[in-house]
Order: sequence, then structure tokens, then C-alpha cells
Amino acid sequence: MSSSLQQELIASIRNIADYPKPGIMFRDITTLLGNPRAFRRAIDELVHPFAGTKIDKVAGVEARGFIMGGAMAHQMSAGFVPIRKKGKLPHDTVRIAYSLEYGVDEMEMHRDAIKPGEKVILVDDLIATGGTAEGATKLLQQMGADIVAACFIIDLPELGGRKKIEALGVKVLTLIEFDGH
Repeated sequence: MSSSLQQELIASIRNIADYPKPGIMFRDITTLLGNPRAFRRAIDELVHPFAGTKIDKVAGVEARGFIMGGAMAHQMSAGFVPIRKKGKLPHDTVRIAYSLEYGVDEMEMHRDAIKPGEKVILVDDLIATGGTAEGATKLLQQMGADIVAACFIIDLPELGGRKKIEALGVKVLTLIEFDGH
């Protein structure tokens, strides 16, 4: 990826200090999503490494992963699978508990969303401690998905999330990094 693209993406992200709690620098991608050129370039960069690879589904983690995942699925002629917080899906679901930086939660997806052996890309906006991505990865693996990669616009490498996902045998693709939390 070119340094000009990295600079454009970094410039398109709003930084909000002390949110959701003191000491956290929140990386807000809604400004990137509102910038047509930056959004298009980010999606293109996430899709490009898989050109020529048959991807069956893109699984997006609630909520910003839905936006990115829908765009990626469209470009890849793949289906889209929402991974949601518990209690939000109307049909028969599978669920997993996962650790957050500041607690524990549960996520779920429809039991029939993935067929064993389907090639899946997992996507979310940011990877920090990796708790959410780890939970989503394990949920997809539990359903028999062949996870081709986990994709994120932002990596906060000091928090170690990327290493957690790679330890599960999944390739991680990120576009930009920020120091700190």
C-alpha cells in the first residue's frame, strides 16, 4: 500500500480523546466513511489482496464491520454475514462469550449463515486487544468456516490483538496503525 494512501486514511480519521473513558484515544472512522474517496480506497485496498480468490462470505462485526463488510461483499460477489450482539438476530443462532478491554459480552450469528468449508473473510474497523475479533473468529471456526483472513482498517499494535488472531491460524490484514490505545 502506498504511503499516500496511508496518509489519506489517517487524515480521514477523527481522533477523540478520553472516549469512552479517560486515557483512551478513540479512532472514529465515521469521518472516513463520509469521505467518498477515502472510503472507496480503503475498501479497494481490503479487497485487492483476494482478487482471483473465491470468497463465499464476508462476516462483519457489529456495527462498523457491517458497513465495510457489505461494501466488500458487494465487490467480491460474496454473501454477507452479520455477527451481532446477543439478542439481536431473529432466527436460530449460535453464540460465544468474548472478552472486551473492559468486560465480557456475547455475540451471535444465525446458525445457517455459514456452511462448513465456506471461505470467509472477517472484517471490522479496528483491532485493539483482539477480544471481539477473537470471539468472532472462534464463532466462525465453530461453524466450520475456512477463514481466509481477518481485515481491519486500523491496528493498535501495542494492544496485541493482531497476535491473538494470528495465533488462531488466521492471516490479518490492516491498512494503518496508530500508537497507544
